Amino acid sequence: MLNRIFEFALSHRFLILVFAGLIIASGIYSITILPIDAVPDVTPNQVQILTNAPGLGPVEVEQFITFPVETAMSGLPGIELIRSVSRFGLSAVTIYFDEGMDIYFCRRLVMERLPQAREAIPQGLGTPDMGPISSGLGEIYQFEVKGEGFSLMELRTILDWDIALKLRSVPGVIEVNAFGGELQTYEFQLDATKLVAYDLAIGQIFEALERNNGNAGGAYIVHAQEQYLIRGEGLIQSLQDIENIVVATRNDGTPIYLRNLGQAQFAPMVRQGAVTRDGKGEAVTGIVMLLIGENGRVVVNRVKEKLEEIKKSLPEGVIIDPYYDRIDLVNKTINTVGTNLIEGALLVIAVLLLLLGNIRGGLIVAVAIPLSMLVAFTGMVSARISGNLMSLGAIDFGLIVDGSVVMIENIVRHIAERREKTQKSGRMTSEEIREVIRESGREVLRPIFFSVGIIIIVYLPILTLQGMEGKMFTPMAVTVILALVASLVLAFTLTPVLASLFLRKGVKEEETWMIRHAKRIYCPLLTRTMHHPAITGGVAAALFAGSLGVASFMGAEFIPKLDEGSIALQAWRLPSVSLEESVKNTTRIEQVLKAFPEVTSVISRTGRPEIATDPMGVEVSDIYVLLQPDHDEWTTAGTKNGLIQAFDAALKKAVPGTKFSYSQPIELRVQELIAGVRSDIAINIFGEDMDQLKTLGEQVVQTVLKVPGAADTKAEQVAGLPYLRVIIDREAIARYGINASQVLDTVRAIGGRPVGQVVKDNRRFFIQVRFSPEDRENFDRLRDIRVADPRGRLIPITQLADIRVETGLAQISRENIHRRLSVETNVRGRDLAGFVADAQQAVETQVQLPEGYWIEWGGQFEQLQEASMRLAIVVPLALLLIFVLLYTMFNSVRPAVLIYLNIPLAATGGILALFFRGMPFSISAGIGFIALFGVAVLNGVVLLSYVLGLRKKGLSAEEAAYQGAVIRVRPVLMTALVASMGFLPMALSTSAGAEVQRPLATVVIGGLMTSTALTLFVLPTLYVWEERLRERWLSTGSSKEYLSS
Repeated sequence: MLNRIFEFALSHRFLILVFAGLIIASGIYSITILPIDAVPDVTPNQVQILTNAPGLGPVEVEQFITFPVETAMSGLPGIELIRSVSRFGLSAVTIYFDEGMDIYFCRRLVMERLPQAREAIPQGLGTPDMGPISSGLGEIYQFEVKGEGFSLMELRTILDWDIALKLRSVPGVIEVNAFGGELQTYEFQLDATKLVAYDLAIGQIFEALERNNGNAGGAYIVHAQEQYLIRGEGLIQSLQDIENIVVATRNDGTPIYLRNLGQAQFAPMVRQGAVTRDGKGEAVTGIVMLLIGENGRVVVNRVKEKLEEIKKSLPEGVIIDPYYDRIDLVNKTINTVGTNLIEGALLVIAVLLLLLGNIRGGLIVAVAIPLSMLVAFTGMVSARISGNLMSLGAIDFGLIVDGSVVMIENIVRHIAERREKTQKSGRMTSEEIREVIRESGREVLRPIFFSVGIIIIVYLPILTLQGMEGKMFTPMAVTVILALVASLVLAFTLTPVLASLFLRKGVKEEETWMIRHAKRIYCPLLTRTMHHPAITGGVAAALFAGSLGVASFMGAEFIPKLDEGSIALQAWRLPSVSLEESVKNTTRIEQVLKAFPEVTSVISRTGRPEIATDPMGVEVSDIYVLLQPDHDEWTTAGTKNGLIQAFDAALKKAVPGTKFSYSQPIELRVQELIAGVRSDIAINIFGEDMDQLKTLGEQVVQTVLKVPGAADTKAEQVAGLPYLRVIIDREAIARYGINASQVLDTVRAIGGRPVGQVVKDNRRFFIQVRFSPEDRENFDRLRDIRVADPRGRLIPITQLADIRVETGLAQISRENIHRRLSVETNVRGRDLAGFVADAQQAVETQVQLPEGYWIEWGGQFEQLQEASMRLAIVVPLALLLIFVLLYTMFNSVRPAVLIYLNIPLAATGGILALFFRGMPFSISAGIGFIALFGVAVLNGVVLLSYVLGLRKKGLSAEEAAYQGAVIRVRPVLMTALVASMGFLPMALSTSAGAEVQRPLATVVIGGLMTSTALTLFVLPTLYVWEERLRERWLSTGSSKEYLSS
């Protein structure tokens, strides 16, 4: 089959050139539509169910909302995990599905169960709905709405109705989440003393407002042969309309208006979130969320265009000030990838020209680089793979040109030899050149096919990775496989065609100065090693054993952290703190951070936004610190870790009592979505008693803090929230004939009870009744509030309920129906795996768990464990596939085993390279080892296949090994050097995104340095040694059979 493809290409050269043109056209078009992002979206397959329950505490939210939702969703097909958080006024349940399931199908399953959950929730306590269909990377664009002379309420109204409403119509935008400002309501502030003075119950206020706000239709009447529609209009349109509503009429006929009992005014809805910026106080912000699966770069550009339109219709003086744009990170990362690829391509071409000694031959090989990439781009579009740091960053052009390198090197050598034999100079005829290409091409078809095929095969097991590591590395494997398959086809088709067109004249077999110098050193060393096989093999074995010893001290981490160019802090305060106090705290924090010259802007988000996709309490703030992009301009510290230490020291001095943890914006969000916490490691303690969990959590924190490397260690704050409890006395309300709902209506009026809406120009604003600030903030006046009994008597609430102040739970977290408390910690200054091993041992020995309580470790450590277990299957599978392919190529075990020895030799260099660069083992490095093994085996195939060919021509084992090794020095060095040079820019890069690529490139380069050197010396030496043993111990018949294989 390979011969037929090869012959077809040479016989139909024009057709092959047309095919190449189609590849170029298709690839260029694919580039224009290829989605571009910074990193793959590793968000788990999940659906979030959010329920707003105004006024309910965490215990009531868990009991009446969270548990019914969890129960309704349990049993859905494909569920892996259910997590939930119950906080004041909010239930957030997150359902994790199998990664292979379609997200829209998952949402449909949840939608079918939502009615069941709604029926189980008591009426009026909340309605569960699904969160937006976005992901952890969905917050693609953020902006502030500001204007001189506009209040927070006015700016929020403009955001909600003039900006967000229009942005939601942009294709690819699933939601625009409002955060900060004040949601406008028409509020009637009730004076409790006047209510008592007029002998009125609060229920009468609610009823009056509800009955005096509505429209009605009376069908139509016919008059003078015309049809008149009948409309009854009684909707509230203004504050005066509210105050003029009559609540009751006295015995003398005097009406009692609402204005007699209080006043109507514009007031904010009770809120649980706020935004501050740059130490200047509160701000109003919008967060544009990307529909999952959409092209983020394209959608951001659409959003910007729409904002330009919206700006024209905004009130004078209102401006939109963007402060976060995902495209900035995308551009930085893609620039890093593009620079590395271009530099790698140039280095590969330079190596080709230096080693091949033929400019036209080198350029023919180089043609495979852009064409293979264009094929890969076309495949990525079809497979819906975005171009990002991982899918494009791990491509090595050295691997791509390996097949063409071997083909052209052999063609150039054969053409030169033909000229030398025939003493012919000048231009060869078309038939002559094709004859030489046929002869030389047939020689290397099988080695090229199996060599490149081995590299392709070693990437196939990566496709079996699952979870976060699967989403991170599978796109990379698919892209590399596409490029390698394209390069293999091009090596059999376009490369010989171009050789037949451009190598007809002036090709001489002249070794370059590099090859001559290399052979001058190599030949005597090879002779010496072949005479001392035991020493040669012993040195190789010792190096491998030593590298294994070094590996035990390296440590491990999941994936190197991507530098996002900014820092995310979390500020933790006491659960009892108010939103207003938290706002003052974040403003002070921003002022401290803005004093650093490296900081360009600071944005703090306290509590939760309108759509509570991130269910934080008001005691927690996410603080985003935007930094100067040029690190050379930094003066406080030269690194981000140094800057974090400076921040921490300044903040602890300026705002004592506030705890801080440090991360990065995207990293923070992804960690929470995957592990439920915002740090590197989660230590989850399970049990039912929250007091016991709190005690155990404090013990774990104190234990972990003593482990070297622990940073930002803290336990989830589950208690310490003050409550004003109004506990109804059932016997008392029965005596007075009062219903519990009447008492609870009074309680609701403290926080604000909605009683309808005002609709103005399609804008909708809640009407709410609330006690005046003087009443609701004074405990004594609250106790004087009256409730009407059936006979109209006003009974003080203290006679109907027990009012007390207590401290209770602030948050209840659950995982798979079990209550959970998380202790979270970051790791600094050491590897993740080593830290966890020490921490686990410390916790196991120092923390005694009562019966019914247990601990599970999660976060990045859990991902590392799962990925390591998967690699423990994938890597042996890749090695087995390599051996099977080698056996298939040679039809013999012995040459396959000899070539297989390249793998430990390659691993030696990869391990030592990581060690000397101070890098722990990571999944990125593991992928590098898989790629390295393929290239190392390719070198062995190139050398040994030629040696076996010489043996079949009658040469002795020593002669065949020596001549084969010397003749194959050039292709072996070329394949190794082009692969190393292709990865060199990635290994040395310090630009944005290079952190993830660096371990992979380091492993490949280090491994090829040792494997190439050892291949050229150890492989021929072991081959001769093995042949001597065979000749000594095996029969003549077996020897002939071996040679025939």
